[in-house]
Amino acid sequence: MLAERRHQLILRALRAGGPAAVTDLSEQLGVSPATIRRDLVKLEEDGLLTRVHGGAVVEEGDQPFAEVAEVRVNEKDAIAERAAAMIEDGQSVLLDIGTTAYRLARQLHGRRLTVITSNLVVYEELADDEGIELVLLGGMVRREYRSLVGFLTEDNLRQLHADWLFLGTSGVRPGGQVMDTTVVEVPVKRAMIKAGEKVVLLADAAKFPGHGMAKVCGPEELDAVVTNESVDAVTRASFQEAGVEVVVTGTVQT
Repeated sequence: MLAERRHQLILRALRAGGPAAVTDLSEQLGVSPATIRRDLVKLEEDGLLTRVHGGAVVEEGDQPFAEVAEVRVNEKDAIAERAAAMIEDGQSVLLDIGTTAYRLARQLHGRRLTVITSNLVVYEELADDEGIELVLLGGMVRREYRSLVGFLTEDNLRQLHADWLFLGTSGVRPGGQVMDTTVVEVPVKRAMIKAGEKVVLLADAAKFPGHGMAKVCGPEELDAVVTNESVDAVTRASFQEAGVEVVVTGTVQT
């Protein structure tokens, strides 16, 4: 298991169950206690948890968006740069909830575009860029995840159409199914897919293969996937069968 994936699972376990012992985390993740100790040291250095005797704890009030925003930044920036090159001036762009969409927003400064989003960090990033027509969807604020969700968000999306949707994900299953671990965000993502002319999934290599409790869509609802490394053979075959273009930063898989 990749270190980044272990770090995500450790943080998730600590948020869900409170303080956890090294031995418990070792058993849950199927790695040695020494590996878990090294992971905890790294996560504490990053300010994401506090080590206690025999284990670790996530402090109350940690923000999941802030956690994820500091992970795999270089990979996300490479994906964002490639995705931005797909967009032509004058087009409308729908940006999903999540950190990779935020990295894409940073690439759009100085462009003549319409950007539609329920991502509050995207809104904050582009609010002062006068060349961009910015549409913020309504909804209920999820403060920790810096997003707007709910029936108001979905109703807004039913009244809109965008040339591009750039979609994020918690993980992609080998069959090409796009998954999410945050159930409340799934209806908004599905409404975004209906509002987008072309749907592009932004997913770094750690998302392949991935997991999640809720299915957002199948591969047949995607037009392209932008990632930073070659997709595994099984998932690639699923995308090819559905006619999805896989764009690896610097190359294109056919």
